Amino acid sequence: MVSKNQIKLITSLQQKKYRATHGLFIAEGFKVIQELLQSNFELHHLFQTEALFDAVPRELKSLISPAELSKISALATANNCLAIFRIPKVNPIKERGLIVALDDIRDPGNLGTILRMCDWFGVDQLVCSKETVDLYNPKVVQATMGSISRVKVSYVNLLQWLTQAKLPVYGAVMTGKNIYKEKFPKEAIIVLGNEANGISPEIEEVIMNRITIPRFGKLQQTESLNVAAAAAIVLSEFCRNQD
Repeated sequence: MVSKNQIKLITSLQQKKYRATHGLFIAEGFKVIQELLQSNFELHHLFQTEALFDAVPRELKSLISPAELSKISALATANNCLAIFRIPKVNPIKERGLIVALDDIRDPGNLGTILRMCDWFGVDQLVCSKETVDLYNPKVVQATMGSISRVKVSYVNLLQWLTQAKLPVYGAVMTGKNIYKEKFPKEAIIVLGNEANGISPEIEEVIMNRITIPRFGKLQQTESLNVAAAAAIVLSEFCRNQD
């Protein structure tokens, strides 16, 4: 059974200010929860409609009805399990390997998908501007499909951080060098911009290397690529075509 206080807490965690206040976030679905349980994330409590996680201590889990799960779920159609985890402390950023930096990404699905792209291509650090959507937004957590447990995400004053960075900075823009004709270093920072406006002018000023994904369509009328799709292409080229 889910108490009224538990319902109040869980539903409040759909908002960033309450996640920050309690230091907690929610995750839904067997795969995401399983990945988090196998990582360094600390479980606060697990709610499930059937016995799915035998290894979780009895005091940290509750068996509830599908109707009760629907009351606390952030999904349009509730899954069969929901877990509350503690938000971990983030360690300082280490300038090594490839680092993806996001300038004001607003769509939760895009952030979650980009995080999965980072995981796929072996990028273990993602740096976000403070305006970027919150990592622990339930929709972001869901979209990561468990990759949230393997990629470290930091929120910083992006302009200040890039200005002080020692690694070469690359930016995906509409007018830059053809990405398919370039050689790339094994260590670099790759900046991706806002869904509607791209990289902000102040951030673009500190980008040393401007790269673009050329259009191949005959009409050349497509305005831009989805930022998550662009992330996949850029990371693929960086991993494939290195000096």
